[in-house]
Amino acid sequence: MNALVVDDSRLARNELKRLLKDFDFVNIIGEAANANEAKEFIEEKKPDLVFLDIQMPGKSGFELLEELEEVPEIIFTTAYDEYAIKAFEYNALDYLQKPIQKDRLAGALNKIQEKIDKQNVDEEDRMTENHQVFVKDGERCWFVQLSNVRIFEVDGNYTKIYFDEHKPMIPRTLNYLESRLDTKTFFRANRQQIINLKWVERIEPWFSGSIKIYLKGGHEVDVSRRQTQRFKELMSF
Repeated sequence: MNALVVDDSRLARNELKRLLKDFDFVNIIGEAANANEAKEFIEEKKPDLVFLDIQMPGKSGFELLEELEEVPEIIFTTAYDEYAIKAFEYNALDYLQKPIQKDRLAGALNKIQEKIDKQNVDEEDRMTENHQVFVKDGERCWFVQLSNVRIFEVDGNYTKIYFDEHKPMIPRTLNYLESRLDTKTFFRANRQQIINLKWVERIEPWFSGSIKIYLKGGHEVDVSRRQTQRFKELMSF
C-alpha cells in the first residue's frame, strides 16, 4: 500500500520511515512537513494510508482531515495522549504515541491489512437497489427498498434518508453507508450526500469544472470537482 508520512519534525519522519522498512507491503511515496503540503500531496497522489501528526505549525492534523473530500486510511502519530478519543472520532485506524514502538506499529498495519482484505471480500456483498432495509426513526418504522431512496444526506451526527414523502434519520455515518452500498447505483457526490443514480433527471455544468445534478423529486446536488471527474468516468463508455 502507498503511504504518506506527515510530521513537522524531520527526525520524526526519518525515524518512522526507518521503522517502516521492515514492512515490505508499505511503500512510502512521500512526506510532508505541514498540513498544506499534505493536502496537496493527498489530492494529487491519493495515498492509501497517511501517518499523520496532530500538532503542527499552522493547521493541525484534525483541520487537515476536515478539508479533504476523500480521506485515506489514517494512523495518527503524536507525542501527546490527550487526543486519543478525538482521533477515533475522525475514524482513525489507530493512534500511535511517540516514540513509536515497532510492535505497536505492526499492530496498526495489521489492522489496515485486515480492513483491506475484508473490503475486497465485501465488495460482492454490498447492498443493491433491490435490497430492502428496515428504517426506524423514533416511533415510526419503514421497510424500504433501496431503489426508492433518492438521496442520503448528512444531518449532524445522523444521516437523513429521502424516499417517497419521508425523510427519517438513522444513526449511521455517510462513510459507513458508502461502504455498504453498491457503487454502480449509489454515488458519493460530495462530503454531505450520496445519490441514487437511477433518480438523476438532468445534469448541468457548474462552477470551476464541477457539475450540478438535478434529481427527480426536486433535489439539487452540487458535485465536488474531484467527484465530478469520478462521475464522468463512471458514466462514460
